[in-house]
Amino acid sequence: MRAVIQRVSSATVISDGVLTGKIEQGFAILLGVKKSDSKEDADVLAAKIAKLRIFEDKNEKMNLSLTDVNGGAIVVSNFSLCANYAHGNRPDFLLAETKERANELYEHFVKELRKYIPHVDTGVFGAYMQYSIQNDGPITIVMDSEVLLKKEKIQ
Repeated sequence: MRAVIQRVSSATVISDGVLTGKIEQGFAILLGVKKSDSKEDADVLAAKIAKLRIFEDKNEKMNLSLTDVNGGAIVVSNFSLCANYAHGNRPDFLLAETKERANELYEHFVKELRKYIPHVDTGVFGAYMQYSIQNDGPITIVMDSEVLLKKEKIQ
């Protein structure tokens, strides 16, 4: 499972012409679900994102988490994060999970994230979406659950 996390001062998502998500300070998260992903991937990724300390404290050090600043999150599904771009100029999406299974894991990820963060909005899975953010920093982190799970197993 891949996530692109951006620290934002605000974000909105319009799904099929309807506003479905809006936050002020927090994280804008694009989430891609790969064929090898499971609920464990969603669990570890949600926990790590919720505890990610990329907000500045009073000393201007990135030392505060989303919960420390009472921020929200907006999560948008994005299968193109699973693109294979190694050969040619047209990416393939063979690593992306099937729509049904990807939606199940996407919903599970959102449910897990809500355990840590009270305000989590979303787009509509599979819909055409317009995603607007006011990037703060810019601070952008790319996470892959495979990396997190390997680290946990080593330690």
